[in-house]
Amino acid sequence: MSNNGKKVDKFFLVTLVILLIVGLGMFISASLGILVKNKELFYSILKSQLILGLGLGLVGMYFALKIDYKFWRKYAFFIFLGSLLLTATVFIPGLGWGHGGAERWIKIGPFTLQPVEILKFGFIIYFSAWLSWVKNKKQNFKYVILPFVGMLSAIALILLKQPDHKSLILIIFTGIMMLFISDIPMKYILGLLFGSALLFGTLIYFTPYLQERVNTFIDSNQDTQGSSYQIRQSYIAVGSGGLLGRGYGQSIQKFSYLPEAQGDSIFAVIGEEFGFFGSVIIILLYVMFVFRGLRIANRSPDSFSRLLVSGIVILIGAQTFMHIASVIGVFPLTGVPLPFMSHGGTSLMIYLVAIGIVLQISKFQKN
Repeated sequence: MSNNGKKVDKFFLVTLVILLIVGLGMFISASLGILVKNKELFYSILKSQLILGLGLGLVGMYFALKIDYKFWRKYAFFIFLGSLLLTATVFIPGLGWGHGGAERWIKIGPFTLQPVEILKFGFIIYFSAWLSWVKNKKQNFKYVILPFVGMLSAIALILLKQPDHKSLILIIFTGIMMLFISDIPMKYILGLLFGSALLFGTLIYFTPYLQERVNTFIDSNQDTQGSSYQIRQSYIAVGSGGLLGRGYGQSIQKFSYLPEAQGDSIFAVIGEEFGFFGSVIIILLYVMFVFRGLRIANRSPDSFSRLLVSGIVILIGAQTFMHIASVIGVFPLTGVPLPFMSHGGTSLMIYLVAIGIVLQISKFQKN
């Protein structure tokens, strides 16, 4: 298929560049608390973010932009299977690396890789391909819902053992939204939503630390030095920012108070340094990014490209919402990074590769 000399969607690209520039600035600012305590650790995470995340991510985005998007459909099954097996390698002694009671990383020399980020991407590619393959059988339960449940079961076996509930939530939500976009019968969508709610309700019931997070969400005044400590510190940071903020680099909470200021709590630092108005501007940047991405999806040339772009944009949008909502207390704490801003070299790298695919498909947009 010829792209008739068309160029990538400039509005989408410019929005991404702004998010990356703002994100790098906020990451450095939020990491200053680490610099004060441990210079070696600061330079280590900075190197990871710049080299593994931004550097390799931009290289990957460049190559993804040059590869015909049909390539991903052709090798979709192998990409998904490979990402699933790679995620399972975190349990191999000597290769997997644990932190905070979770086994989610692979240690490669000085860098750590979080393979679940690749799994999210692999799932979107394969599910997009599958739905486009069975598009004439969308009404058939065994061709759509059973394969979806099968994929999720394989993913859940690995993620629940790590454990990584937040990634499982994001994958399930993204998959259900892709089904909705595919015009799957609403009774199937409602059934999946009910089944997902039942699954997570059961997990919460049998998992003490998930119960703590739900209880903290309901009442943040309980155990203020324990389970509620992080959300309380987030409230203080966001509240002290007022309307205009303390100014770039001037956050107080990132020094010794906010846990994971450069990661799980980075939006709290944004709120403190840029205030209400600055926070709203950054939220609007994400909203523009998502809506422009969905516009590209709507104008994509075929069902595979439409679903692929939609899945990528929905995943990034959902993760953004989860992070911000967790920090301001309208959703239980999840620990998900804020796309393009939080510490996480693997996630940034994969986001950028995925965006390269979106930009490649944007060349073929229908008028």
